[in-house]
Amino acid sequence: MIKFLLSTKSIALDLALLILRISVGGMMMTHGWNKLMKFQEKSVSWPDPLHVGSSISLGMTIFAELFCAGLLVVGLFSRLALLPLLFLMTMAVFVIHAGDPFGDKEHAILFLVPYAVLFLSGPGRYSLDRMMNK
Repeated sequence: MIKFLLSTKSIALDLALLILRISVGGMMMTHGWNKLMKFQEKSVSWPDPLHVGSSISLGMTIFAELFCAGLLVVGLFSRLALLPLLFLMTMAVFVIHAGDPFGDKEHAILFLVPYAVLFLSGPGRYSLDRMMNK
């Protein structure tokens, strides 16, 4: 068991990527679901850094947080699904919370980092992407 835990072989890495995908994707989906359920009240004051309207900005946020995160969880179109998530978290850190203290940015950074890792590494063996390419 210790040998497995210390192993850098593919199975341990692929298992780690699966756990990372499910955890960060699943947690992000809860944020998207909450926004979807409260769309009307949130759309009135939602930040609009792209100047496309608050409702459209909120809709794009929900698309990333709910649908793209769902694709990430199952590992389908993973790198493509990560692009809106990376963009969203980058905007949150560097635009929406640009002048805020680190503590206000930390939540977005804690999503941004694993998204960047998954984008660079790919989804791993235990993903629909990998199963479809066999």
